[in-house]
Amino acid sequence: MRLILADDSVLLREGLTRLLADAGHEVTAAVGDGRALLEAVDERPPDVAVVDVRMPPTHTDEGLRAALEIRERHPGVGVLVLSQYVEKTYAARLLAGDAEGLGYLLKDRVSQVADFLDALERIHAGGTAFDPEVVRQLILRTTRADPLSRLSPRETEVLRHLAQGCVNAAIAERLHVSLSTVEKHINALMEKLELPRDPGYSRRVLAILRYLDA
Repeated sequence: MRLILADDSVLLREGLTRLLADAGHEVTAAVGDGRALLEAVDERPPDVAVVDVRMPPTHTDEGLRAALEIRERHPGVGVLVLSQYVEKTYAARLLAGDAEGLGYLLKDRVSQVADFLDALERIHAGGTAFDPEVVRQLILRTTRADPLSRLSPRETEVLRHLAQGCVNAAIAERLHVSLSTVEKHINALMEKLELPRDPGYSRRVLAILRYLDA
């Protein structure tokens, strides 16, 4: 099969490229950030994209956000998230769609090369491959009240930028929207998170704390 690898670790990318070549697969691109991943997939869609969660520039959830875009732009491309982390918000959103050709494995728990290659084959065939720990954490997330689930994708994006310390003008520039649009999103997400209108507290700080605690 044809694969694209996305991981900020050069050593891991080179190691996986050699491993996959030895197994008879072709790695058409090996990149280190989400933007390069999307460009590579757009230029030559692979059978499966292997994606880390945390990559430059912020090392938070770039990989999963790129995976969501891949699923939207190229539904026929399989996606295997291979990471040390379970990023619950975007992982849940990824799984909310069609789960065919989708997988999420934790690097530290892949003990056998054969298991990794088998997971790729299953995803390529339209199946799934999920680490039980990933499933457990996502089930725990969905069985308790999660106010962040009420937010729209754009509101979640705005809140993520708030948590990175961006002021409203910077968020507007990053998202290519007007300042008034950003302010509307912030007001809406604060209402959905049911943050108190108490002059003794900063609703902005409370929203960020709620995001970081998710």
